[in-house]
Amino acid sequence: MQSTDLYHVMRRMRRRAFEFVALRLTGGDPLVPRASLHAVGDTDFRATGDEFLKLFRELVDLHPDEKVLDVGCGTGRLARPLAGYLSEAGSYDGFDVSKLAIRWCQRHYARGYPNFTFRHVNVTNRSYNPNGGNAPEDFVFPYDDATFDFVFLTSVFTHMMPAAIERYMNEIARVLSPGGRCLVTFFLLNAESRQLISENRSTQRFSDTAQSCAVVDPAHPEDAVAFDENWTLAHMAHAGLNPRLPVRYGSWCGRDPINSYQDIVIADRTASSAR
Repeated sequence: MQSTDLYHVMRRMRRRAFEFVALRLTGGDPLVPRASLHAVGDTDFRATGDEFLKLFRELVDLHPDEKVLDVGCGTGRLARPLAGYLSEAGSYDGFDVSKLAIRWCQRHYARGYPNFTFRHVNVTNRSYNPNGGNAPEDFVFPYDDATFDFVFLTSVFTHMMPAAIERYMNEIARVLSPGGRCLVTFFLLNAESRQLISENRSTQRFSDTAQSCAVVDPAHPEDAVAFDENWTLAHMAHAGLNPRLPVRYGSWCGRDPINSYQDIVIADRTASSAR
């Protein structure tokens, strides 16, 4: 067996090892998938979703009647809490590279949530969709200009390479309506995080952190990707997304518990970003 095949076999086995907690995790909630379908590592599906809804309300002032886009929605980790928050006047759209995850969401949200839509996009990702037919650096979001009030990406740019992220930033700006905003999570490299990584205090052992982009495993780079903070903020601004400072730093690199695990950047669509 080739090393790449073995790697993916081990990933599947690791996920199946969490099946024994499936009943605890779902707790009878029809919008919580069984453990083997979770695409969010080993974190608690429900608690993480609730955490981010709280952040959406506190940091972005999300209103129940707004139109939101979930980029990389997986099996609905954020859709579940939003289903109890968005009103009939609001709407939710989510897309993901995992066909299995989208099928699960389409099936479980079909009844009772007519304003929730899920879409599969066959975009290549070496960790999550290695046989995808579309390069992420060429991908066009399947939505019209100025469609959404709020776009969010949680643990998405931590699995993408620079050219793809630049493309996605442009697309986020394009689909945001005037006055729209976005929330994106990252592993950001700055003086503090680089120092903590060098002291082996980080949960992510990024190498070559002096560069603008660093990965944990060069053989599987999209498993975990970090970006220089200045590079990230500059490219967001170039795309037409005005970052709100300060950045909300996370605990991933060994900081004391703070806003969340990953770093959070909030940005507003600038008036000149319509494309």
